[in-house]
Amino acid sequence: MRGWLTLTLGLLAVVIGAVWTVQGLGFVDGSPMTDETLWVVVGPIVAAAGLVTLWLGLRSRRRL
Repeated sequence: MRGWLTLTLGLLAVVIGAVWTVQGLGFVDGSPMTDETLWVVVGPIVAAAGLVTLWLGLRSRRRL
């Protein structure tokens, strides 16, 4: 069970960051976030943090 929470949170952050980036770029309509520069900046930051979290989770699972 070690590392599952970290992996789950990391994957969730990557997906959310990607969605925010796509919305900020205007590829997803019908949202107040559409075509907003803030989400084009925040999205990749959240996705990068998610990748780091995934990497840490994978490292902790390998140490078992």
